[in-house]
Amino acid sequence: MTPALTQEKFYTIEDIYTLPEGSRAELVDGQLYYMAPPSRTHQDILSFLHLAIGNYIADNHGQSKVYPAPFAVFLSADDSKYLEPDLSVICDKDKLNDCGCSGSHEANHPGI
Repeated sequence: MTPALTQEKFYTIEDIYTLPEGSRAELVDGQLYYMAPPSRTHQDILSFLHLAIGNYIADNHGQSKVYPAPFAVFLSADDSKYLEPDLSVICDKDKLNDCGCSGSHEANHPGI
């Protein structure tokens, strides 16, 4: 008799939305990847970069927005790729909505 194969669970964006308060995970092609809390050093570096990039944009009269994690980035129209990068720089305001950012930065985008 052949043993039964275990089936992997396929997760959706609804599973992300129903995570317990304080839990963080990313969704990539039906798999959840849980994230550990960041260290103090990590947060120090993130804070420095957030300020430096934000100040650079402001000093150059740019329109881009800078968001530290947690900030939702949906990389696919079907919500199968949901990420929370440490730092997101959004150059196209049309990609922003109340949930976060839909889509990714294109390499040839001219804006700051």
